Amino acid sequence: MLRQTMFAATVTGSPVQNACRVIARHEPRGTDGRGRGYYAGALALVGRDAGGARTLDSPILIRTADIDGRGRLRVPVGATLVRHSNPAGEVAETHAKAAGVLTALGGGVRAAPARAAGAGAGRLADDPQVQAALDARRADLAPFWLRMNAPGPGAGKAGHGLVVDAEDTFTSMLAHLLATSGLQEAALAHPGPAVLGPGPGDTSDAADPRMRLLRGLAADLLREHRHGLLGVCLGHELIAAELGLLIVRKRVPAQGAQERIDFFGRPETVGFYNTFTARCDARTETELASHRVELSRDAASGEVHALRGHGFGGLQFHPESVLTLGGAALAAQELALARQTVPQA
Repeated sequence: MLRQTMFAATVTGSPVQNACRVIARHEPRGTDGRGRGYYAGALALVGRDAGGARTLDSPILIRTADIDGRGRLRVPVGATLVRHSNPAGEVAETHAKAAGVLTALGGGVRAAPARAAGAGAGRLADDPQVQAALDARRADLAPFWLRMNAPGPGAGKAGHGLVVDAEDTFTSMLAHLLATSGLQEAALAHPGPAVLGPGPGDTSDAADPRMRLLRGLAADLLREHRHGLLGVCLGHELIAAELGLLIVRKRVPAQGAQERIDFFGRPETVGFYNTFTARCDARTETELASHRVELSRDAASGEVHALRGHGFGGLQFHPESVLTLGGAALAAQELALARQTVPQA
């Protein structure tokens, strides 16, 4: 559990594997020859409620202290670089994080004043203002991830599905999303749909062995797979590249950007996490339409948000993200369309 939680994406960056490689290249080792060490963790309270039902409350740990066997205290801190990061502000954040832990452990902590009886007394979770604040934070998040959604009695009845992990921890969320629609995991040669998952990297980087493998796999699946193909983020870009679309680096990367887009004629609120994107002009869109390939693209920038063709589909955004409000329905819909339009061998 420690190994699975100590490198949280909200602290290291995302995708986690790629972020950790960047950290390994640039993080100073310090005078003691060590890096930061633990980046995060989880604190879990497991129990049962008054009715005997199981309960779990688990927050992420982002401000921690490391105490060794001799009692020496070490407080490693850092700030995740995101869109619009300000260097001075990030440094100030590390000082504030360290100060909070050191103040708590080093004394000088004053007791909170006792609450008066009446409004706001009792458990913090019962405070109307706290509840209102939490509800406001959840208002723009996907309902799918705010309640328990596990594969039910119909698990496996929709057949088998293969999800290709392109080195992105979002893949596990994507697999769970698809499992709740009735799919079971399968091997590469299975008689069922395939999903090219998200991941870091430039599809045109021929020097990257991982990308060469994924490009070849995407080409094979488009040419030979007869059970439906769906690409998500990088998977979408791989399909777009095979169709001849230009893959370009975005001027500003979209890391956790929630946007309202025109999705094949209807509005959808979706979450983007991409550095690269497929781009297409009106002329190329018309040419692709003659080959029965439909695009959902931004008319101003030419960025392709989604695509559909005979036996395949692609989504530049992440349907499994908590930022995509109707992600479960979108993924099921596009996968079903891809399976329905599979050309006959």
